[in-house]
Amino acid sequence: MDGSRIADIIEIEQLLARYAAGMTMDDVDAVLAVFAPGGTYSAFGEKYGTADFPSLMAAAPKGVFSVSTPAIEFDGDDAATGVQPLCFVAQADHSMRIGYYTDAYRRTPDGWRLETRAMTFLRRDGSRDSGRPHDPRRPVPGQTSAN
Repeated sequence: MDGSRIADIIEIEQLLARYAAGMTMDDVDAVLAVFAPGGTYSAFGEKYGTADFPSLMAAAPKGVFSVSTPAIEFDGDDAATGVQPLCFVAQADHSMRIGYYTDAYRRTPDGWRLETRAMTFLRRDGSRDSGRPHDPRRPVPGQTSAN
């Protein structure tokens, strides 16, 4: 490992820890703070912008977002990609969802931020997908709670 990247790796790891803690604590502002301007989250067959997060999080089940250390690859000084495994345990019934995030990170004037985050769920039958797009509780991207 390139020793000059250690500070960047720690900063990205802390960024992702703040995302998981924010999701676990249902803290929309903490989650929004980890995204770069124009950042997106993809799951359930849709791509959501940060303006969609309040309604997206309101529709999501509550629980613990347990993540592991990300595998990070740098592309120049100000860009990187990574993969981070996830285990979500629902608060209501302790059911689990497992999978991984595929990320793109960008260095901004405020430090490293998520540019894109895409969820892949690992299913019992061995399949991998981005979730079920037909869930009626899930908001349509671009239709924020203010609309």
